Amino acid sequence: MIIEVPRAHSDAILGAMRGVAEEHAEEGVSAADERTLAAAAAIVFGRPDADGPSAPVTGPSALARTLTGSEERRQAARFLAVMALVDGRVDEDKLELVARYAAVLDIHDDYLAVLTATAEGEIATAAACMIRKNTESFPGLDHSLDLLADPIAPLLPYRDGNDDPALAARYEALGDAPAGTFGRAFFDHFARNGFAFPGHANALAEGFTTPHDSSHVLAGYSTSEIGELCVSTFIGAMHPDHPMAAEVLPVIYSWHLGIKLNEIARSTTCVFEPRRFWTAWARGAATTVDV
Repeated sequence: MIIEVPRAHSDAILGAMRGVAEEHAEEGVSAADERTLAAAAAIVFGRPDADGPSAPVTGPSALARTLTGSEERRQAARFLAVMALVDGRVDEDKLELVARYAAVLDIHDDYLAVLTATAEGEIATAAACMIRKNTESFPGLDHSLDLLADPIAPLLPYRDGNDDPALAARYEALGDAPAGTFGRAFFDHFARNGFAFPGHANALAEGFTTPHDSSHVLAGYSTSEIGELCVSTFIGAMHPDHPMAAEVLPVIYSWHLGIKLNEIARSTTCVFEPRRFWTAWARGAATTVDV
């Protein structure tokens, strides 16, 4: 499970998630909502799948009365944010309800500003916030660059004659490492996907691609759309630096809502799969070393 809480508390959180699902749902709660609730019951709380869809609605005040611990409240607000997006479309009413839950829970994390901007139709503002937080969450990137002038500058430092052949050679030498070593697995991951190693002119920054792709290798997630969604969710649960704004929300926006965040990132729709998503979150939360 992701979080261990008393039964009454998981009842309340699942009920709040159902409240978000039912908000402005004249056509009824969607199949995606029901699958997400069932998977959350099983994987987030370690309860039978049937407990999720059967949860009665819990309103903001009732949730706040039940959850008194700060970590419970913080996690609950994150789960509600995910719940607002699982249908694969922007629903202003659901996002505004999440904001009301968060306010009553006294949660003011940065990802809530992303949801507010999205609800107000300010998608570019939401995207810029997520890009900034994602960049900040990788300590090896150059944070002195002007993101307003060039949002992708920290990710492409080897352009315009700034390539680093010696750095690239260090990574290419990993191809000589013995099979079964991490270095060889890292090399094979890049070779299999046709990625350029750090130092090459068109490569991504070492400070981003090495920890990100190391997570792919260690967690076993591919570079397919669902693989990228899962690996970033895994990282968000493992690495506590802006987990929602920097990792979880960007991949939901990119791979489920079809919102392109920058000139590097791709996008598509309807990739979110609840059981794989919550499992990736659980795996990241259980990881004892932040790579």
